[in-house]
Amino acid sequence: MELLEREQDFEQLALLWQRATTGQGRTVLVNGEAGIGKTTLVEQFVRQQCQAARCLWGACDALFTPRPLGPLYDMALQAPDVLSSLLQRETPRPVLFSTFLDELRNSGSPIVVVIEDVHWADEATLDLIKFLGRRISHLPTLLILTYRHDELGRDHPLRVVLGDLPSTAVARLHLAPLSEQAIIQLARQANQAQRSAQELHAITGGNPFFLTEVLASDASDVPLTVREAVLARVARLSPAVRALLELVSVVPTRTERWLLETILDAAPLVLEECLSSGMLSLEGATVAFRHELARLAVESALSPLRKQALHAQVLQSLLTQAVAPSKAARLVHHATGAHDEALITRFAPLAARHAAAQGAHREAAAHYATALAAALALPPEERAALLEGRAYECYLTGQVEDAEAAQLAALRIWRQQERPEQVGHTLRWLSRLDRQLGKPGEAQAYATEAVQVLEALPAGRELAMAYSNKAQLAQIADDNAEAISWGTRALALAEQLGDVATVVHALNTLGTAYVLGQHQHGWELLEQSLQLALEHGFEEHAARAYNNLADCALSECDYRRARGYLEAGIAYCDERDLDFWGTALRSAHVHARFEQGAWEEAAEEAMQLLARYRSPSVSKIFALLVLGWVRLRRGDPGSAPLLEEAHQLALQTRESYQIAPVAAARAEAAWLAGDLERCQSEARVGYDLALAHTDPWALGRLASWLWRAGGLAQPPGPMAEPFALEIAGDWQGAAARWTQIGCPYEQALALSEGGADAQRQAVALFEQLGAQPAAARVRQRMRAQGRTGIPRGPRPTTRANQAGLTSREVEVLRLLAEGLSNAEIAHRLSTSPKTVDHQVSAVLAKLQVHSRLQAITVASVIGLLPPTT
Repeated sequence: MELLEREQDFEQLALLWQRATTGQGRTVLVNGEAGIGKTTLVEQFVRQQCQAARCLWGACDALFTPRPLGPLYDMALQAPDVLSSLLQRETPRPVLFSTFLDELRNSGSPIVVVIEDVHWADEATLDLIKFLGRRISHLPTLLILTYRHDELGRDHPLRVVLGDLPSTAVARLHLAPLSEQAIIQLARQANQAQRSAQELHAITGGNPFFLTEVLASDASDVPLTVREAVLARVARLSPAVRALLELVSVVPTRTERWLLETILDAAPLVLEECLSSGMLSLEGATVAFRHELARLAVESALSPLRKQALHAQVLQSLLTQAVAPSKAARLVHHATGAHDEALITRFAPLAARHAAAQGAHREAAAHYATALAAALALPPEERAALLEGRAYECYLTGQVEDAEAAQLAALRIWRQQERPEQVGHTLRWLSRLDRQLGKPGEAQAYATEAVQVLEALPAGRELAMAYSNKAQLAQIADDNAEAISWGTRALALAEQLGDVATVVHALNTLGTAYVLGQHQHGWELLEQSLQLALEHGFEEHAARAYNNLADCALSECDYRRARGYLEAGIAYCDERDLDFWGTALRSAHVHARFEQGAWEEAAEEAMQLLARYRSPSVSKIFALLVLGWVRLRRGDPGSAPLLEEAHQLALQTRESYQIAPVAAARAEAAWLAGDLERCQSEARVGYDLALAHTDPWALGRLASWLWRAGGLAQPPGPMAEPFALEIAGDWQGAAARWTQIGCPYEQALALSEGGADAQRQAVALFEQLGAQPAAARVRQRMRAQGRTGIPRGPRPTTRANQAGLTSREVEVLRLLAEGLSNAEIAHRLSTSPKTVDHQVSAVLAKLQVHSRLQAITVASVIGLLPPTT
């Protein structure tokens, strides 16, 4: 059937391919509903436009649990032997990815890489997409990804992967349904011109696959569903053909011809009839339904017993071949369909270990769950091992509640089996998990019990790490003395045992505790931890060291030092796809940019963090805080809900370093609103914690809000210098110190305590930042003091405007007036569409209108837009 109404898509693909041939690679996202023609479009494009190029083609599987790196295994059959041999040897994922990248970079000719159905992608394949997408712009490669956009729920991991790809190297093709005119043309080609195009369009929605099946059904009435259309075609075929189609329908991946011949004696002759009917297509030594929807239609008509029998036949035939770990996921799929618990128990752990080795940790966790459901009769120790395997994979993928449940089940078994070393190990893990779940009391209790259990045994690495875990919990709770005590014990034992990993962990915690306790030699310990981690390839420890070094620098407002660690740490994590720690580092970067007055960049990065799949709660707190704080200081709508959510999450942690900054933001919100009583109460939420933990910067920030609200007469004790100066009445010294540090908003706050000239400088600084509420408060104070020459507020003829729009919002407004969509504005401004969505919403709210047209009209009236000619 002819491909209609796809000319623009072909043109865009051709243009992108032309750029790719010059080394300017791109990722192309081809999306649309099932049956819309994504594969057909890509196949025809490759056939017509890329004849002289190499093409590597892979697809994601619709198995119960997808096999890790399935598309890469497909491509290995088309690529040189090196990639195939690496996959067979269970090579670590970084080596695989680097080898594949080298193949694309050094192939000598441009390459088209196609990965189909990425809505079914496993975690390792998603990481491969992210790995390639971040580097594609410097490759002679066109990376084409097809997926069903309507299968991506809000929390679908593919959403985050696509959002993380560089916007400048991504193109999107959304395939729309066919028009009635196209349907008329296709009906004529199928000799079905007598059918009503309007009725066909209403039934099929313009979906090419649905339309093809309906036209091929040769029924007098139009079928109500595509399932009916497919089954009507199948019903007209011979019993032998129907049997083969039923067999192929239970295999979501392509079905090998040898498999058909093994199960069905007449397969070669019957297969020819299937191919002639157009139900199946031949792909080398395999066959597959022409479309996944057709396979599902045939499978859905099978009785439960028939489906179970077919899965069992496929399973037994596959078992006659050598069982490689890469094939375990497929065996588990058919064993599950056959309800064969013995084979599930045998192969699900193998599939889990293979998935974990490839970095497909979500899939590994799912395989462990499958194994546990079928392994009720396993010996207790084997079942406990499966539970611990699942717990670890759940931990890695952010499923912390599930990880805790698995570890608790394992703990019960180890206690029953009287295995104290395993009990201690599991208790330490539960301590770590409960800390992440915001249960510090339970975390501390598990940590203490782990030490007690392990100290009754000969000293070993588990005890050393249990000591280090106690140190880390104390450091997080701001009990630096306790952290140093436990950390010292951990370090001594780890060094005695030659346990370098625990040495690195303990040094990291000790260094952080010393720095936060105002002992500068802690920096040396942190640097030592980082260097040891880098030397030994301890990637997670290295990432943690970068994170703590950056956090310690930020705790002292040492932005120059923090910037070095943040840049190096983010680059390190991106190169190794360590997204957990990369997200934590980006959260710290957001906070630093905010404090330095780069509010636009900070807000945009915060929104990107909040859009991430299963972002760590720590990162979410700071992202919510910064986004809410920016909106608060600019007078934008929507700050209160963000700060309230950050407040609730921070309180759950019971950790001072989480609670104190949120308390400061909420105190500032009350101060800007003129509610000094509420300002005092909000500030005290974090003030008492900061006072107990002797954090001079957090204490100073909260004390300053108490002082401004009239709730503090004298400095409470050791606090950071600029806050102490301001509270002591030395506003000039405080302003100078803030200038030196690089915090313009705090500088303006200090200046606002001075005379008329200083207050005018404060207003100017606030206006430069877009901090209209603070500027208005200073003007109000100047009027109350009887000052003259008070700077006027923003006017249409000045740098700002009477609606309080920021310079970026004015820029967005002018692009709206040009008729650009949000996506086009994002491309023009080199930012994300989500950021533009937020900015457009802010523009409408500030102009008090409900549509773009109204916004443009109002903006023209008040002089924000140039007059039309």
